[in-house]
Amino acid sequence: MKASRILLIAPMAIFGFAGIALYLYFIYPGIVGPFHDNLVPELIGFCMEGFFLVGLLSLIQTTRERARKKDLWLSLRGSLRGILSNLDIAFLSPNAEPTDSLVLEQDVKIVSHFMQELEDNRLNLRSMTSLKRESISTLSLARDMIPVAAQLSAAHMRWWIAIVDSMRQLSKAQTRQSVEESVYLLLENMDEFDRLGY
Repeated sequence: MKASRILLIAPMAIFGFAGIALYLYFIYPGIVGPFHDNLVPELIGFCMEGFFLVGLLSLIQTTRERARKKDLWLSLRGSLRGILSNLDIAFLSPNAEPTDSLVLEQDVKIVSHFMQELEDNRLNLRSMTSLKRESISTLSLARDMIPVAAQLSAAHMRWWIAIVDSMRQLSKAQTRQSVEESVYLLLENMDEFDRLGY
Protein backbone atom coordinates (compact mmCIF):
# COMPACT_ATOMS: atom_id res chain seq x y z
CA MET A 1 0.00 0.00 0.00
CA LYS A 2 2.78 2.45 0.93
CA ALA A 3 4.81 1.55 -2.17
CA SER A 4 1.84 2.17 -4.48
CA ARG A 5 1.16 5.49 -2.76
CA ILE A 6 4.79 6.55 -3.27
CA LEU A 7 4.55 5.57 -6.95
CA LEU A 8 1.55 7.89 -7.29
CA ILE A 9 2.97 10.80 -5.25
CA ALA A 10 6.45 10.77 -6.86
CA PRO A 11 5.29 11.78 -10.40
CA MET A 12 3.04 14.48 -8.94
CA ALA A 13 5.97 15.86 -6.93
CA ILE A 14 8.25 15.81 -10.00
CA PHE A 15 5.68 17.60 -12.17
CA GLY A 16 4.90 20.07 -9.38
CA PHE A 17 8.50 21.00 -8.57
CA ALA A 18 9.45 21.17 -12.27
CA GLY A 19 6.47 23.43 -12.98
CA ILE A 20 7.34 25.76 -10.08
CA ALA A 21 11.02 25.89 -11.10
CA LEU A 22 10.14 26.67 -14.72
CA TYR A 23 7.64 29.33 -13.64
CA LEU A 24 10.25 31.02 -11.43
CA TYR A 25 12.72 30.86 -14.31
CA PHE A 26 10.10 32.36 -16.64
CA ILE A 27 9.26 35.33 -14.38
CA TYR A 28 12.91 36.01 -13.49
CA PRO A 29 13.78 39.44 -14.97
CA GLY A 30 16.55 39.92 -17.51
CA ILE A 31 16.32 36.52 -19.25
CA VAL A 32 15.30 36.63 -22.90
CA GLY A 33 15.57 34.33 -25.88
CA PRO A 34 13.56 31.79 -27.85
CA PHE A 35 13.91 29.09 -25.13
CA HIS A 36 12.66 31.49 -22.46
CA ASP A 37 9.88 33.03 -24.51
CA ASN A 38 8.55 30.01 -26.41
CA LEU A 39 9.60 26.70 -24.88
CA VAL A 40 9.36 27.49 -21.15
CA PRO A 41 5.61 28.37 -21.24
CA GLU A 42 4.98 25.11 -23.12
CA LEU A 43 6.95 23.17 -20.51
CA ILE A 44 5.04 24.89 -17.67
CA GLY A 45 1.74 23.88 -19.32
CA PHE A 46 3.01 20.32 -19.77
CA CYS A 47 3.98 20.10 -16.06
CA MET A 48 0.59 21.45 -14.97
CA GLU A 49 -1.24 18.95 -17.19
CA GLY A 50 0.94 16.11 -15.91
CA PHE A 51 0.38 17.13 -12.29
CA PHE A 52 -3.41 17.26 -12.60
CA LEU A 53 -3.64 14.19 -14.83
CA VAL A 54 -1.61 12.02 -12.42
CA GLY A 55 -3.61 13.41 -9.49
CA LEU A 56 -6.91 12.66 -11.19
CA LEU A 57 -5.85 9.14 -12.17
CA SER A 58 -4.61 8.42 -8.64
CA LEU A 59 -7.92 9.67 -7.21
CA ILE A 60 -9.90 7.43 -9.58
CA GLN A 61 -7.68 4.45 -8.78
CA THR A 62 -7.97 5.02 -5.02
CA THR A 63 -11.75 5.36 -5.25
CA ARG A 64 -12.09 2.16 -7.30
CA GLU A 65 -9.75 0.23 -4.98
CA ARG A 66 -11.71 1.38 -1.92
CA ALA A 67 -15.02 0.37 -3.56
CA ARG A 68 -13.59 -3.07 -4.44
CA LYS A 69 -12.37 -3.61 -0.87
CA LYS A 70 -15.74 -2.54 0.51
CA ASP A 71 -17.46 -5.10 -1.73
CA LEU A 72 -15.08 -7.83 -0.52
CA TRP A 73 -15.65 -6.83 3.12
CA LEU A 74 -19.42 -6.81 2.65
CA SER A 75 -19.36 -10.26 1.05
CA LEU A 76 -17.40 -11.61 4.02
CA ARG A 77 -19.67 -9.89 6.54
CA GLY A 78 -22.75 -11.07 4.65
CA SER A 79 -21.71 -14.71 5.04
CA LEU A 80 -22.01 -14.26 8.84
CA ARG A 81 -25.53 -12.82 8.70
CA GLY A 82 -27.13 -16.17 9.63
CA ILE A 83 -25.23 -16.41 12.91
CA LEU A 84 -25.88 -12.75 13.75
CA SER A 85 -29.56 -13.21 12.90
CA ASN A 86 -29.79 -16.18 15.26
CA LEU A 87 -28.16 -14.14 18.02
CA ASP A 88 -30.55 -11.27 17.33
CA ILE A 89 -33.54 -13.60 17.72
CA ALA A 90 -32.02 -15.17 20.85
CA PHE A 91 -31.83 -11.78 22.60
CA LEU A 92 -34.99 -10.30 21.10
CA SER A 93 -37.28 -8.55 23.56
CA PRO A 94 -40.94 -9.60 23.66
CA ASN A 95 -43.02 -7.92 20.92
CA ALA A 96 -39.85 -6.45 19.31
CA GLU A 97 -39.06 -6.69 15.61
CA PRO A 98 -35.92 -8.51 14.44
CA THR A 99 -33.03 -6.33 13.29
CA ASP A 100 -32.91 -5.56 9.58
CA SER A 101 -30.59 -7.75 7.48
CA LEU A 102 -28.59 -4.77 6.21
CA VAL A 103 -27.88 -3.66 9.78
CA LEU A 104 -26.69 -7.16 10.68
CA GLU A 105 -24.41 -7.23 7.64
CA GLN A 106 -22.98 -3.71 7.74
CA ASP A 107 -23.24 -2.21 11.23
CA VAL A 108 -20.01 -3.02 13.11
CA LYS A 109 -21.56 -1.94 16.44
CA ILE A 110 -23.98 -4.87 16.38
CA VAL A 111 -21.23 -7.34 17.30
CA SER A 112 -20.26 -5.49 20.51
CA HIS A 113 -23.98 -5.23 21.32
CA PHE A 114 -24.35 -9.02 21.08
CA MET A 115 -21.20 -9.50 23.19
CA GLN A 116 -22.75 -7.38 25.92
CA GLU A 117 -26.05 -9.26 25.63
CA LEU A 118 -24.20 -12.57 25.96
CA GLU A 119 -22.44 -11.34 29.12
CA ASP A 120 -25.73 -10.19 30.67
CA ASN A 121 -28.02 -13.03 29.56
CA ARG A 122 -27.93 -16.78 29.05
CA LEU A 123 -28.86 -18.48 25.82
CA ASN A 124 -31.79 -20.88 25.96
CA LEU A 125 -31.54 -24.41 24.56
CA ARG A 126 -33.38 -23.56 21.34
CA SER A 127 -31.06 -20.63 20.61
CA MET A 128 -27.96 -22.71 21.27
CA THR A 129 -29.22 -25.45 18.94
CA SER A 130 -30.01 -22.89 16.22
CA LEU A 131 -26.57 -21.27 16.55
CA LYS A 132 -24.81 -24.61 16.40
CA ARG A 133 -26.83 -25.69 13.35
CA GLU A 134 -26.12 -22.38 11.60
CA SER A 135 -22.43 -22.69 12.40
CA ILE A 136 -22.29 -26.17 10.87
CA SER A 137 -24.05 -25.01 7.68
CA THR A 138 -21.93 -21.83 7.32
CA LEU A 139 -18.55 -23.34 8.19
CA SER A 140 -17.65 -24.60 4.70
CA LEU A 141 -18.66 -21.28 3.11
CA ALA A 142 -16.61 -19.31 5.65
CA ARG A 143 -13.61 -21.58 5.05
CA ASP A 144 -13.91 -21.09 1.28
CA MET A 145 -13.87 -17.31 1.77
CA ILE A 146 -10.39 -17.22 3.36
CA PRO A 147 -8.84 -16.20 -0.02
CA VAL A 148 -11.36 -13.34 -0.22
CA ALA A 149 -10.22 -12.09 3.19
CA ALA A 150 -6.60 -12.39 2.03
CA GLN A 151 -7.37 -9.91 -0.79
CA LEU A 152 -8.13 -7.27 1.85
CA SER A 153 -4.94 -7.76 3.88
CA ALA A 154 -2.91 -10.32 5.80
CA ALA A 155 -4.48 -9.06 9.06
CA HIS A 156 -7.98 -9.55 7.66
CA MET A 157 -7.06 -13.09 6.64
CA ARG A 158 -5.68 -13.91 10.13
CA TRP A 159 -8.85 -12.74 11.86
CA TRP A 160 -11.04 -14.49 9.29
CA ILE A 161 -9.18 -17.76 9.97
CA ALA A 162 -9.81 -17.14 13.68
CA ILE A 163 -13.52 -16.66 12.91
CA VAL A 164 -13.59 -19.93 10.96
CA ASP A 165 -11.84 -21.73 13.80
CA SER A 166 -14.29 -20.41 16.41
CA MET A 167 -17.18 -21.50 14.16
CA ARG A 168 -15.61 -24.97 14.00
CA GLN A 169 -15.40 -25.03 17.81
CA LEU A 170 -19.05 -23.96 18.04
CA SER A 171 -20.12 -26.68 15.62
CA LYS A 172 -18.44 -29.30 17.86
CA ALA A 173 -19.50 -27.86 21.24
CA GLN A 174 -21.46 -30.30 23.44
CA THR A 175 -22.17 -28.38 26.65
CA ARG A 176 -23.81 -25.05 27.46
CA GLN A 177 -20.52 -23.63 28.67
CA SER A 178 -18.62 -24.66 25.54
CA VAL A 179 -21.37 -23.28 23.28
CA GLU A 180 -21.44 -19.92 25.08
CA GLU A 181 -17.63 -19.70 25.14
CA SER A 182 -17.44 -20.51 21.43
CA VAL A 183 -20.11 -17.95 20.56
CA TYR A 184 -18.35 -15.27 22.62
CA LEU A 185 -14.99 -16.14 21.02
CA LEU A 186 -16.62 -15.94 17.59
CA LEU A 187 -18.00 -12.48 18.41
CA GLU A 188 -14.59 -11.34 19.70
CA ASN A 189 -12.94 -12.45 16.47
CA MET A 190 -15.65 -10.75 14.41
CA ASP A 191 -15.15 -7.56 16.42
CA GLU A 192 -11.40 -7.61 15.71
CA PHE A 193 -12.09 -8.26 12.03
CA ASP A 194 -14.54 -5.31 11.93
CA ARG A 195 -12.00 -3.00 13.59
CA LEU A 196 -9.69 -3.44 10.60
CA GLY A 197 -12.28 -1.85 8.30
CA TYR A 198 -11.71 -2.17 4.56
